[in-house]
Amino acid sequence: MTFRQARYDEPLVCELAPGRAAGEAPAAVPGLPERWRRKAPIDWPELSELEVVRHYTRLSQMNFGIDTMAYPLGSCTMKYNPKVSELLARRRTASELHPYQPEETVQGALEILWRLEKGLTKVTGLPEVSLQPAAGAHGEFSALLMVRAYFRERGEDAQRTEVLLPDTAHGTNPASAMMAGYTTREIPSKDGCVHVDELRAAVGPKTAAFMLTNPNTAGLFESEIVEIAQTVHDAGGLLYYDGANLNAILGMTNPGRMGFDVAHLNLHKTFATPHGGGGPGAGVLAANERLAPYLPVPRVVKRGRKYALDYDRPKSIGKIKTAYGNFGLDLRAYVFLLSHGEEGLRHIARRAVLNSNYLAHRLARYLPRPFRPLVKHEFLLSGAPLKERGVRTLDVAKRLLDEGVHAPTIYFPSLVEESMMIEFPETESRRELDAFVAAFERAVTDTPENLHAAPRHTSVGRVDEVLAARQLLLSWKDLKAAGANLEAFRR
Repeated sequence: MTFRQARYDEPLVCELAPGRAAGEAPAAVPGLPERWRRKAPIDWPELSELEVVRHYTRLSQMNFGIDTMAYPLGSCTMKYNPKVSELLARRRTASELHPYQPEETVQGALEILWRLEKGLTKVTGLPEVSLQPAAGAHGEFSALLMVRAYFRERGEDAQRTEVLLPDTAHGTNPASAMMAGYTTREIPSKDGCVHVDELRAAVGPKTAAFMLTNPNTAGLFESEIVEIAQTVHDAGGLLYYDGANLNAILGMTNPGRMGFDVAHLNLHKTFATPHGGGGPGAGVLAANERLAPYLPVPRVVKRGRKYALDYDRPKSIGKIKTAYGNFGLDLRAYVFLLSHGEEGLRHIARRAVLNSNYLAHRLARYLPRPFRPLVKHEFLLSGAPLKERGVRTLDVAKRLLDEGVHAPTIYFPSLVEESMMIEFPETESRRELDAFVAAFERAVTDTPENLHAAPRHTSVGRVDEVLAARQLLLSWKDLKAAGANLEAFRR
């Protein structure tokens, strides 16, 4: 098996013809005051209905999608989502709910939220859950507001001003800490994991929290996590869990067992909700007994046989979203949990780890692996040896696009020179993994000339990324205005 080649070698161009239209707007609205009337006609794109349909259909075919392509970005960005979750979430009884309906008219929805929270307490090992945050970074920020509220009540807020971060942290971690009013301090790694001696030297009376992902972004399980938790707690600090990599440990262990005080989960990564391409998010918060009183309000509660939203939580950080969570995504996640059950979740973790280690072993023939031989859900390669041929990791990533597979994450985490991060989640078969190995071999062994010119078979070739970032073309009017300068974006 080989990956399907991308079929669109030319950029998509829609020719605008004066007078061509897919419909006709009324010349005037009766009774509209003259001061509100346009003085000049609207500059509509002049296209027929058929051309519009073909344009958007072709755009959809040009895009990478998990339904047609393999994504080496895995559960962190693009994991296959069962269609049963999608079907149930789109039923009118779910999709047409209004967030401000009276509670007595949405008892079924509230029960689903309540049951999902109970299920996620088992997944996280933490006793209380809030579904309110709208995304992972929103969950991070909210968790740090809870940390601040906790220390404010203890009279230590003015003293606890620092958040510690490993050098493998996701970029949103330091951003969230700064937004919550903290300064940050980076803890270096040793062999890809937290250097515990450096952590011991860094913690102290200024430490509010240590933010950690486990497994981390190198795909390694922080095996000294119990000692890490003890070190932070002995200094009076709190331990925060970034749940971006939860897919690797579902049902096997959990943040509560590791000693974390508060955690955020990404339902839009791990539990069957669409994410890649800017899709909606759900950054669930879970907390232990120490921090649970500070969770956002409202909280979903069960009173007898009825369900309600409870705002009577005096220590809460307050409301952090206009409505309670993102019900469509919560419903998808609930269906996912029910479909798999406890043993099914453990199978997800086992299969994700198996896929990762199988692929890492195969690809180590072409590029070196910087850390230990066994990994969890993802692994790192170093493209440093490619520089001897005048080639970079970026060139290999672009060349993979010509093989019909999405490029993996590159240049993150920065502790590995010319890093390449690869994750194929549990849903990919061995046949698909072998196909990726074959595609990777063709890419990495290609000539420098071909690698520098890649991609050749995508709708847009290699672009000048700096120029593209500085001169964004976001609409058809931008393209029209750019005119002859459009070619400047291509190398």
